[in-house]
Amino acid sequence: MSEKSKLLWRCRRGVKELDVLFTRFVESSYDNLSDSEKKAFDKLLEIEDPEILGFMLHNIIPDDADVAKIVEKIHTGI
Repeated sequence: MSEKSKLLWRCRRGVKELDVLFTRFVESSYDNLSDSEKKAFDKLLEIEDPEILGFMLHNIIPDDADVAKIVEKIHTGI
């Protein structure tokens, strides 16, 4: 299994909207991220879905500045 396939598997969530959002982000933008941004995305994937939903709906700002930056990139589609 390729590294990208493993990442896409990790993007599968219990909430379909997050599946779609993360999968699109990985396919369109992940390869252009810096190593630190990739690590931040990995941290984001470790967080529970309800909290991630709060980030994605702009209700919660992540405490971790790196995670906050990657959430913003996902919001803007970069």
